[in-house]
Amino acid sequence: MKTRLQVEPERIAAAARRVMGRCEELARVSSMTDGIERVYLSPEHARVNRLAAEWMRELGMSTRQDAAGNQVGRLAPAGDRDAPALLMGSHLDTVPDAGRFDGIVGVLMALEVVRLLRRVDDEGMASSPFPFALEVIAFSDEEGTRFGKALLGSSAVAGQWDPAWWDLTDADGSTLREAFREFGLDPGRIGEAARRPDQLVGYLEAHIEQGPELDRAGLSLAAVSSIASARRFQLVVEGEARHAGGTPYDMRRDALLGASEAALAVERICRAEHHIVGTVGQLEAFPGAVNVVPGEAVFSLDLRGEFDETRDHTWDRISAELDAIMGRRGLRWRSREVHSAPAVFCEPLLQDVVRAGIGGEAPTLFSRAGHDAMAIGAITGVGMLFLRNPDGISHHPDEAVSSADVAAGIRALAEAVLGLGAERR
Repeated sequence: MKTRLQVEPERIAAAARRVMGRCEELARVSSMTDGIERVYLSPEHARVNRLAAEWMRELGMSTRQDAAGNQVGRLAPAGDRDAPALLMGSHLDTVPDAGRFDGIVGVLMALEVVRLLRRVDDEGMASSPFPFALEVIAFSDEEGTRFGKALLGSSAVAGQWDPAWWDLTDADGSTLREAFREFGLDPGRIGEAARRPDQLVGYLEAHIEQGPELDRAGLSLAAVSSIASARRFQLVVEGEARHAGGTPYDMRRDALLGASEAALAVERICRAEHHIVGTVGQLEAFPGAVNVVPGEAVFSLDLRGEFDETRDHTWDRISAELDAIMGRRGLRWRSREVHSAPAVFCEPLLQDVVRAGIGGEAPTLFSRAGHDAMAIGAITGVGMLFLRNPDGISHHPDEAVSSADVAAGIRALAEAVLGLGAERR
């Protein structure tokens, strides 16, 4: 597919500078005084939605905040207000002490693609030049920071809202239902956020790579083949709490040592598997006194893989190893699965147009991190574009992307939309 985007390089560079400047502007909308944090249904969420709506209207898009709090802008073809839409976007919420670009850059790049591709008539009215509408969506809760459940905004759009979520609580004890009402949303209308498959032609998401592969290869962009399957567990190791000084080693049933050996086993097993990552991110010991052998340890396990079958096989190996560890140490263990998501594969056509948009020998990566595309994949085909992230650091203030790579990404994403438009004519 040959490049068809006839735009002066300076215009692309100006678009990238605008994205970088707006990332800085959004970074100032934070509940933290010395860092970035924006959580679902907060005053900061409302402020960034208003900013996004303003930027959408600048492009001639109609705007609305949907029933889940996602901000949506739409540019329909002239004379076809009800045309199905190509969705583009990402999320504007953050983890605590976040970087400036995770999610945010994808929303802002999508707006610049609309700026480049829209058709403006003699009266200054903008429209989509394709047989489909262009929609930019700023999802409201990809991270799950406030209520502990990720992908709430995109799950609502995919029609996958679980009524049990209404009883989720935040750190202050507020329920999700109460937070909806305080934000001005009606819990009874959540179903109105759902989109039907016939209303969409696909979803494209640009995102920084949350890993070092592009940086290590010295490349700016990659197409994404799939988003990792994931399972998360809470594991409990039970031993016996006894006096630290009076209990000899041969009588100890130290739950913390068992959990620690389990964490090392997770690393060893996952390193030996292809495209599997396992992380123990939380570990607590009880009763937690300095002079007491821990009688109980609770830890988390985040297990991700390119394919569901490999991920599940790895969990079976970990389970067998935990049986052996706890048996040697005279301990008991149990697990509770708290999250499960299958691998989501990007649609071949959308992979093709993204690769063609990048040009040359475009690399293809699978995403070990989760994205809103995982939820949206339930109702339409998805495609993703990764941007180089120096050193691969993310969910951290040192997260970075260069203006030059953003410019390359805007061009590639615009080319992908043009390619899709050619396929749909």
